[in-house]
Amino acid sequence: MSQKFKELIDSERPVLIDFYATWCGPCKVQSSVLNTVKENIGDLARIVKIDIDQFPSIASEYGVRGVPTLAVFKKGELLYKESGVHDVNRLTDLLKRFA
Repeated sequence: MSQKFKELIDSERPVLIDFYATWCGPCKVQSSVLNTVKENIGDLARIVKIDIDQFPSIASEYGVRGVPTLAVFKKGELLYKESGVHDVNRLTDLLKRFA
C-alpha cells in the first residue's frame, strides 16, 4: 500500500486523505461532511479515506495520533494536516485554494 499511497499523493490535483477508524463516532460525522465537500469541488481534488487500523504504517508515517485527521497532499507534498471534525465550507475553501 505504501507505494500505492505515494503514487496517490504525487498527483497534480490535491488529494485530501481522511484518516479514520470504523469505531470512531466523529469520523462518521466527518464522512458525511466529505460527501458534501466532494459535491462542491467536483474534479478539483480527490478525497480518499484510509482506515488507520488497516494501514497503521501509513498513519504512523504521517504522525496521525487521533482520528479523524485530515491531510492534503499535492505533488507528494503535505500542504495541510489537522485532527478533528472539519466543516464543509472550511474544507471546500481549503481544497479550492490548493487546486
